Formats: sequence, C-alpha cells, structure tokens
Amino acid sequence: MADTPAKGAASARPLSPHLQIYRPAITMIMSIMHRVTGAALYFGTLILVVWLAAAASSPAAFDTMQWLLGTIVGQLVLFGYTWALFNHMLGGIRHFIWDTGAMLEKATTTRLAWLTLVGSLGLTFLVWVVGYIVWL
Repeated sequence: MADTPAKGAASARPLSPHLQIYRPAITMIMSIMHRVTGAALYFGTLILVVWLAAAASSPAAFDTMQWLLGTIVGQLVLFGYTWALFNHMLGGIRHFIWDTGAMLEKATTTRLAWLTLVGSLGLTFLVWVVGYIVWL
C-alpha cells in the first residue's frame, strides 16, 4: 500500500493506447467491413422487397422499378449489394472457422482476410459477367 501514489499524483502506469496509434491490419479492416456489409444488406434487401412488391402489384410499377434499377446508379447499387452479399457470406464463413478454434495463427488469419476480400470481388465479377452474358 505504500507504493500507491497519493490521490491526485501522476501515476507511473502506462496509459492504454487509443485506436489512433494502431496501424490498420487487414483482419481489422475485414472485421469492420463484415459489420458494414451486414448493415448494407439490410437496405439492399429493402430494395429487393420493393422490386418484388412492384412485380406483384402492376406491370407499370414493375416497369418503373426495372427502369430505376437499370440506370447507372441502380446498377452501381446492385453491384454494391452483390459485393456486400459475397463479402458478408465469406466473412461469416471465416468467423465460423475461427469459432471452431481452427486457423487462429496470425499468418493464417491474415491470409483468410485477404482471401475473403479477393474471393468476394472475384465472385461479384463472376456473377455480373455471367449475368450480362445470359442477358445478351
């Protein structure tokens, strides 16, 4: 008890570091992206519900939604939704693997994070290329 500094005196203990001093790691970024894509999927699913409701209500409403989603902005939103879907799916698989206690070594977690990013981009482009080939 004699080693305890007096009340109001400066402590010799180190302060806990804040996020500003950490260098972002790919595992940290992909963990944050997993949460962000989960929220984005909520809004993307609302667009899907509106599209389905338009299809069920009338041909005019469906044509309006088709036109809206066919614009450049609509295509970008759908592309982002596709990427968010694959990124969130692969991130969930990555977390499921970790929940089993496997692949928790630093090098492996980094490799899995990169595979999640590359895999989600690759699957997104693959789906869109196949979609355009089938559409033509």
